[in-house]
Amino acid sequence: MDVCRIVRRKLVLAGAPKRVKVGHGGTLDPLATGLLVILVGKATPLCNKIMTEAKSYLTEIDLSAFSTTDDAEGERTEVAVAEPPTLEQVESVCRNFVGVISQRPPAFSAMKIGGQRAYALARRGEEVVLAARPVRIDAITILEYAYPRLRLNIDCGKGTYIRALGRDIGTALGTGGTIAALRRTRTGPFVIEQAKTVAELPDVLRQGDLLAIPNELA
Repeated sequence: MDVCRIVRRKLVLAGAPKRVKVGHGGTLDPLATGLLVILVGKATPLCNKIMTEAKSYLTEIDLSAFSTTDDAEGERTEVAVAEPPTLEQVESVCRNFVGVISQRPPAFSAMKIGGQRAYALARRGEEVVLAARPVRIDAITILEYAYPRLRLNIDCGKGTYIRALGRDIGTALGTGGTIAALRRTRTGPFVIEQAKTVAELPDVLRQGDLLAIPNELA
């Protein structure tokens, strides 16, 4: 929402109404980087549709530990292994996660329990156990592996937690599984090569600075 407020302010400086609608097509984890789709004006009703689109991520998994948040932000628990898994073992495990799988969301997530966000309960020290639900993994490509670091490109469907996937891959390998880095590179028809950083946006944002709605979303 911080990004939405920045975009709205730049639009207003260009003459847009002060209450011009600005929304987004899906949040990023606090430690994640990459593509955030911002919707303006008549495009804002597309929010829910864009959130259902397939996404792509680049991620690095640290196989030497688990963490309370399933990423580098949480408290680590080191995992000692007698022998690191081979590349062939990693490939086999990753293949088993492609398709529709059952995934338990991280305790530190925006899922709701009794009307409260799971992360709010977890931060208060309460035990959080979320039910597993089906998610879709379209492809997992190994980019680099040198234990304990595993770099992957992941194509997935709506609602997939890459933090949970990293945790579960580590569990299946008999190692740890903590996300050390995460970057979203695609949401539906939008790719990161089209994106601009907040710093790259002009001070005054006009209609001509915005992308048109792709035909498949119109």
